[in-house]
Amino acid sequence: MIKIAVPNKGSLSEAALSILAEAGYKGRGTTKTLNIIDAANGVEFFFLRPKDIAIYVASGVLDLGITGRDLAADSRAKVDEVLDLGFGTSTFRYATTAGAGWTEEDLAGKRIATSYPNLVRDDLAARGIKAEVIRLDGAVEISIRLGVADAIADVVSTGTTLRQQGLEPFGETIVSSAAVVVKRAGVAVSPEEEVVLRRIQGILHARNYLMIDYNIAKANLPAAQAITPGLTGPTVSPLAREDWVAVRAMVPVKQANQLMDQLSSIGAEAILASQLRIARI
Repeated sequence: MIKIAVPNKGSLSEAALSILAEAGYKGRGTTKTLNIIDAANGVEFFFLRPKDIAIYVASGVLDLGITGRDLAADSRAKVDEVLDLGFGTSTFRYATTAGAGWTEEDLAGKRIATSYPNLVRDDLAARGIKAEVIRLDGAVEISIRLGVADAIADVVSTGTTLRQQGLEPFGETIVSSAAVVVKRAGVAVSPEEEVVLRRIQGILHARNYLMIDYNIAKANLPAAQAITPGLTGPTVSPLAREDWVAVRAMVPVKQANQLMDQLSSIGAEAILASQLRIARI
């Protein structure tokens, strides 16, 4: 039976559980449940702190784990990413008082507050910068105002929290993070684990693509195919209407409206977009 770690709370947990449910796996039940056995699918799920997941997976006691790329890096656990889940995206950056005009070199000799001390220490070491790293488990943004730190290093999504505290990020992004599936470093994915990954990918593909159907004159088919090439080529079927064909192709969700505009401009008719539930590509 495969053992898989899932975040026990927070936005990563909610998104992961939603995907797993759509992929046909047993739900958690209550938020206090620490593990469940999905005998029908040969999987046991363990609900753990996101920061600890990579450590458990690296030790070999769990086969796969869903966590954040930044959390895995900060744990220094020896794991490999086997699937990018595409949600929970953020950047991990340095920040200080707005208008200070700092660069990474200005961190030398300063105090840096963060909830990701190892990630910061590794970045500073790579840059040859010596600074004091102060570990805080929360409310990192207020540490400068309270005089605890000169700068912070934290996850930045929209930057709203930083602005509220009069801070701004500076320097290069330390880590571009997202939710990922990790496995013990150097260990090959088993056939049973591959089934899990394919199921998850099927849900991700369904969320990221739409199916577009439309009718087009044969004379305009080459132009239409250039607009909607599909993944391996569109499906083209004859219509009762002479010199016309029906076309079906998968397109990225984010581009669907623009593509429909382009199809309409070359004479396509009856353009329909349909959501997908599950897709294996």
